[in-house]
Amino acid sequence: MDLDLRLVRSFTVVADELHFGRAAARLFVAQPALSRQIRRLETSLGVELLDRTTRRVELTAAGSSFLVQARRLLAAGERARAAAQQDVAVRITVGFSAGLTITDAVSAFRADYPKAEIRMKRLEWFEQHDAVRDGRVDVCVGRLPIDDTDVAVSPLYEEPRVVMLPAGHRFAGKESLSILDLADEPIARHEGAAAWDAFWRVDPRPDGRPAPDGPIVESVEEKLEHVASGDCIAILPASAADRHVRDDVCSIPIHDIAPATVAITTRREHHPPMLVAFIDALSRTSRSNSAPLLTVSDQPAPRPDRPANAAG
Repeated sequence: MDLDLRLVRSFTVVADELHFGRAAARLFVAQPALSRQIRRLETSLGVELLDRTTRRVELTAAGSSFLVQARRLLAAGERARAAAQQDVAVRITVGFSAGLTITDAVSAFRADYPKAEIRMKRLEWFEQHDAVRDGRVDVCVGRLPIDDTDVAVSPLYEEPRVVMLPAGHRFAGKESLSILDLADEPIARHEGAAAWDAFWRVDPRPDGRPAPDGPIVESVEEKLEHVASGDCIAILPASAADRHVRDDVCSIPIHDIAPATVAITTRREHHPPMLVAFIDALSRTSRSNSAPLLTVSDQPAPRPDRPANAAG
């Protein structure tokens, strides 16, 4: 019997997630297509691998036994592919947003493909979509919201958001704040991107009031300058807590707003095998550093009494 390794890999991802929606997102396929793949694998094996209902997905006894061998089979396949391609020159251009690092993914990928050339390009928030669509980068690790016109966007993990305040602000030193505490504070704006602006300004606020307008900004550095000068506040991802450190700015967690989502963006067309391998490295290393789709309570909150930093 011939086993399709693509189907085997799909099964292992479903087994990891025990959720077809999350597994489909990781595999960059539609959920119905993933369900069909699993059915094809089960048919070829002549056993049911998963016990699925509308509420849960669990491995059957046969599925648990097959999963052990499936992982070994895929590992052997990866070793064989790496051996065959170790002398092939590959070039991948990776975009990443402020405050995000891709070092672990690059290292993991180069361990399998030492001849690969990885080019890295730092992107501002407003460049994420266009850089992928026009081919300046092959893949982007950035933050939502991202326009998904002509590109594929897959969530990677979540992180809480914090408010950036001048060090002498009346709220400096608070353990956390509600977004309603900031109702009268002018907040930095992002021109020409309604969805991005609404999310990062929390506009409108939960009580329906509009967010007060602050200055228009494009970069992390501009935000910090305006915040430090007392012109406005800014809401930023907590992963920036150790970046752009300044004594005149502090960060405080906001406990009642949705977290930010870090996502992978690629073009919609067929992905070359090497790009698929790099995306897999991104997924694996992000899980080792911060589990995918964490909730706000799962992440450590930045200390309010330390100098803070920002990201776009």
